Amino acid sequence: MKIEVYSPTIRRKDMDAVLTAMVEEKIGPGERNRLLIQTAKEQLHFDYALALRSPAVALHLALKALNARSGQAVIISALSPRYYYQVIDDLHLTPLFCDVTYDFPCMNRETIENAILNKPDNLEVCAVVLHHALGFLPNAASAAELGIPVIEDISLSYGSQFKPASNNEETASAGDSKEKKKNPGPQLSTVSSRFQGVFCILGLEERDILTSGGGALLFAMNRKDGSLLRNFSAIPDEYCLADINAALAVVQFKELQRNIIKRREIAQVYTQASLRTRHKRFIPIAEDEYNNYSFSLVLETGLKDVISYARKKEIIIESAFENTIAGVGMSSNCSVSNSLALRTVMFPLYPRLRSQDAERVSRLIMTLP
Repeated sequence: MKIEVYSPTIRRKDMDAVLTAMVEEKIGPGERNRLLIQTAKEQLHFDYALALRSPAVALHLALKALNARSGQAVIISALSPRYYYQVIDDLHLTPLFCDVTYDFPCMNRETIENAILNKPDNLEVCAVVLHHALGFLPNAASAAELGIPVIEDISLSYGSQFKPASNNEETASAGDSKEKKKNPGPQLSTVSSRFQGVFCILGLEERDILTSGGGALLFAMNRKDGSLLRNFSAIPDEYCLADINAALAVVQFKELQRNIIKRREIAQVYTQASLRTRHKRFIPIAEDEYNNYSFSLVLETGLKDVISYARKKEIIIESAFENTIAGVGMSSNCSVSNSLALRTVMFPLYPRLRSQDAERVSRLIMTLP
């Protein structure tokens, strides 16, 4: 039986919520849209939020709220989703691509400073969009210290926790096999302590950590920044998340802790298998704080050969950065990102994965060419 690389975790209670919304007279933006915002607020403790039709709409409004003007630049990682480029271009802004390091797939203060240093002198930077690639937590506080407004995209990292490191290192190097002490379960109420952005985007698309079948939350943590979003409180319903989608998202929020525990169990199996291969992992500051959105390896061999090898075992794996700016060849000046886009593979890891299938994937990891 073939094992797909991704499967949305939608259980019976998720479907019951959607069916209940479907049989009501109003399925467009309404009561369940407001319920979603309230449910999210209980976990994220933000000041104000909008539940929108897509992450692209959320990014568009976030940049407008910052009064981004035509010709200004927006710093984005070369490993960001490619829709970032489209939104920035539609607003007549200039994307300023930022590289990453081989150890970690997110921008850091040093790489952002390098991007600023190498930009044209007459190009003004109006914002940094900090994508939490593969669910890892970048050091947003350090980026915010540069004095440029930061928009954080937590679509893949929600459920990860941040605790200050005991040293100044932002990441552990890829391939580090040191085992960390495991917590009994994620405490989601601690997540918000990490957010340093003026605004945060929590995507609800098919492959985000939470899904409503499409959509996003755009929120601000404090009243000052929330007031900027309140200017969009009367936007047309066509921009807002429909109740039929919001109903699914509400249940996804409530089931997140259960799903993260399941992800952790699968990741532990894969991690043990990876110790027997020469390919490297990205490792967060503390593994027990990672939501295990994905399990990826930076390959020492060709991507196509490994994908082909997995298909023979009826296991689907894919490039981890296929749908990113670097993955579609738009960032020629970001050599590290381009290299990672060609060598990083993602394995099946989702709560619906059966234990016997996780064992099959772990055996594949151990025998990779």
